[in-house]
Amino acid sequence: MSKSARNRAQRNVLTQRTVPWGGIAFFSVIGVVAVIAITFAFLQSRPADSDAGASLDGLVQKDDLGRDHVTTSVQYDSPPMGGNHDPVWQNCDGRVYEQPLRNENAVHSLEHGAVWITYKPDLDKGQVDRLKKKVDGTDYTMMSPFPGLDSPIVLSAWGKQLKLQDASDARVDAFLKAYVKGPQTPEPGAACNGAKDTP
Repeated sequence: MSKSARNRAQRNVLTQRTVPWGGIAFFSVIGVVAVIAITFAFLQSRPADSDAGASLDGLVQKDDLGRDHVTTSVQYDSPPMGGNHDPVWQNCDGRVYEQPLRNENAVHSLEHGAVWITYKPDLDKGQVDRLKKKVDGTDYTMMSPFPGLDSPIVLSAWGKQLKLQDASDARVDAFLKAYVKGPQTPEPGAACNGAKDTP
């Protein structure tokens, strides 16, 4: 074969090899999507980033709390931080109650992500007012007096509790930040109004 014939053969489209850019691009995109999906699945499967309140000095935690709806009285720790409860929740959309609440309704609110601030009925008015400012108008919070507390102030969320001596304690804000609709909430996004509005 002559030299010119060889050159023509080399230039023939059927005999030339081309880089399959379309295939490379397609499989590259598939690979990137797969990496993103695997990363997302891994991050979702990890436990909540961490319990931001776990480092709070004095925090008490309780697991394996019952979640059944009952219409009878329930024996709780005082005050409760979860357990079986009434089917009707206590409104907890920044409510300040002047009278003690029925535990069974308040516990249902905890299940929805509320923090319940309880205090001794004889707590100094200045401290009560300080707590009211934190609750008033803050969704998923409620506050009420609670006779028989062994601490002047007790903050309760589902499975979490903190006993305090003074309303100015910085742990009040830390507890609220960590546990209002926090990672411990069994029913995140459930309503906190439209139910029981009286003690």
